[in-house]
Amino acid sequence: MKKMLSSTFSLLFGSWAALMPFTTVAQDLEPRPADAYFSTFDFLVKAPEPQGLLLQPGDRLAIIGDSITEQRIYSRILETYLTVCVPQLKITTRQYGWSGETAEGFLYRMTNDCLRFQPTVATLCYGMNDHRYRVFDEGNANWYSNRYSSVVESLKSVGARVVLGSAGCVGRIPPWAQNNNATMDDMNVNLGRFRDIDIGIAAKEQVGFADVFWPLLKEGFEARQKYGQDFCLSGKDGVHPSWAGHVVMAYAFLMGMGLDGDIGTFTVDLAANTATATDGHTVESFTNNVLTITSHRYPFCGTGPVDKDDSVRAGMALVSFNGALNRLMLVVKGGAATNYSVTWGTESHTYTADQLAAGINLADDFMVNPFSEPFAKVDAAVAKKQEYETRQIKDLFHGPEGKVDPDATANLTEEARRPLAENVAAAFVPVTHQLTIEPK
Repeated sequence: MKKMLSSTFSLLFGSWAALMPFTTVAQDLEPRPADAYFSTFDFLVKAPEPQGLLLQPGDRLAIIGDSITEQRIYSRILETYLTVCVPQLKITTRQYGWSGETAEGFLYRMTNDCLRFQPTVATLCYGMNDHRYRVFDEGNANWYSNRYSSVVESLKSVGARVVLGSAGCVGRIPPWAQNNNATMDDMNVNLGRFRDIDIGIAAKEQVGFADVFWPLLKEGFEARQKYGQDFCLSGKDGVHPSWAGHVVMAYAFLMGMGLDGDIGTFTVDLAANTATATDGHTVESFTNNVLTITSHRYPFCGTGPVDKDDSVRAGMALVSFNGALNRLMLVVKGGAATNYSVTWGTESHTYTADQLAAGINLADDFMVNPFSEPFAKVDAAVAKKQEYETRQIKDLFHGPEGKVDPDATANLTEEARRPLAENVAAAFVPVTHQLTIEPK
């Protein structure tokens, strides 16, 4: 991916590579909320913006990381999104999560486990185990920087494009780190320093960057203020998020891939009694205020309350997922009434004529809609495939069979994985649905 690298980022990377303190002008730092809670993080470098779409048609995506990746939640969100929201890209996906792993750990296994499948694009999410749940120290940071850089270089050497992700944050001191003599703030400052190292690596290697740390820290704080201290975006153990936190993670990686979030637009002219739709959708008819469409692209269908950390919808609301990545728009113009009722599936909502003329985001307003059931079928097929991928790599590639004959084991396990991948593709079917627009 082509990136314009500013001299500022080059200087920042050089400073971090040497692990020496650096200073930078105010506009190069990450904007912080006003609350004093964030004053400890006044050093965070502003994350770079994506420079266009990273993905290419037919890409083979490798989702790589530690136990948070092995939870198979953000990886599942990524694969389901890429399957149904941008099917024209025909992306195929594998996840490589491994509990307790560091960047160095992946280096040892990446040729056998990952590179044999020739990924063309990869997401990385390391740093949580690498930071060792302790106070920042330069020696450990240098070790981490070298290993994470080597992972990126190895992927690039086989032609893979990379989105380098930072680790998330710690929401509470996890049970396994209670004797490390580090506070939660100590750990998060350490992880924040690692995040800045990651930005430097991404700049030097000219790869994409996904900021997982800052959104989880910032939105986690805001959610606790709004919904109570039991809302744990970083997970009940402080490290492993539930659904809301994984949506925030997936959002960071999808944005890092440069996706624009345009799922489609349906435009209705009531005065002319006509309707059109953008690519991926076909208007079948518009008669008696009923618009019938066949869609070959789905919106991302998240459900659940917005005030619970195990809810997909909560994560979507925290980072404006629908506005940035999930826009299925309805535009209605030419009407004589002041207000209109829009019915889509089993839900109905009322809008002013001005709201409809400006466009409403159906994916945002209709939590349950005609795509909900087919979306769930695709998502379930993705979950089964990714579950097998964990067994394929951890139990079989690294079990007795794989140690005796790794190539034969890879070939045999691919025979078991193939129908699971085919089930994902088969579950994704066109959806014919109706929108009823009536004056009220």
